[in-house]
Amino acid sequence: MNSLPPATKFSDIEVLSRALADQIAASLKTAIAARGLASLVVSGGKSPTRLFELLRGEELDWSLVRVALADERWVDPSDPASNEKLVREVLLQGPAAAARFLGLKNGAPTPDMGAVSAWETFARVPRPFDAVVLGMGDDGHTASLFPGSPNLLSALNPAAVPGCVGMRAPVVPHSRLSLNLSALLDSRRIVVLIAGDEKWRTYLAASAQGPVQDMPLRAVLRQTRTPVEVMWSP
Repeated sequence: MNSLPPATKFSDIEVLSRALADQIAASLKTAIAARGLASLVVSGGKSPTRLFELLRGEELDWSLVRVALADERWVDPSDPASNEKLVREVLLQGPAAAARFLGLKNGAPTPDMGAVSAWETFARVPRPFDAVVLGMGDDGHTASLFPGSPNLLSALNPAAVPGCVGMRAPVVPHSRLSLNLSALLDSRRIVVLIAGDEKWRTYLAASAQGPVQDMPLRAVLRQTRTPVEVMWSP
């Protein structure tokens, strides 16, 4: 079994978020200097909120940054459950409002029907992504790669063509859209952001042996293609 990526503990979410915001800003600046554009892929949820608040104030040419989502709930972007709404209202403010955001939700009736169109938007996002920030659920899911979802095994196939996949969550709203594992790994760096003691226990379980489909984060942790770091605070 492959060795697991490093896990760094921070005293609290404020210290973690500041450190990660500075690191991401440095990566984006490096990408802009080297290639003219930079790409950042983020997840929703509560854990990255403080990161977004700090990152939006970082001094860099945000007009040359493309921001996209690792996953999305299949709801209108104005819905409180929408990851797009969170990113627009918290991250894309102040200097970061100049960044170009590309959402996943489209006019298709279902995520499965909208997956191809959603992935086509990534043609405007430089790849490999310069940074991907993922979270982790209490069931060991990451992005919207949920245990028990009908499309999970194909979504976790590292040899699959990169793209978006329709997924089903065990909680409302059930319908989701997610980048598959192959797309997530098309990155220069992945950070898994974890907050709270309960999530740390889940991470330890995901670090143990067992099928990847039981705790999909394992597929990210065990691969050797893309550098992964785990950042945690109580």
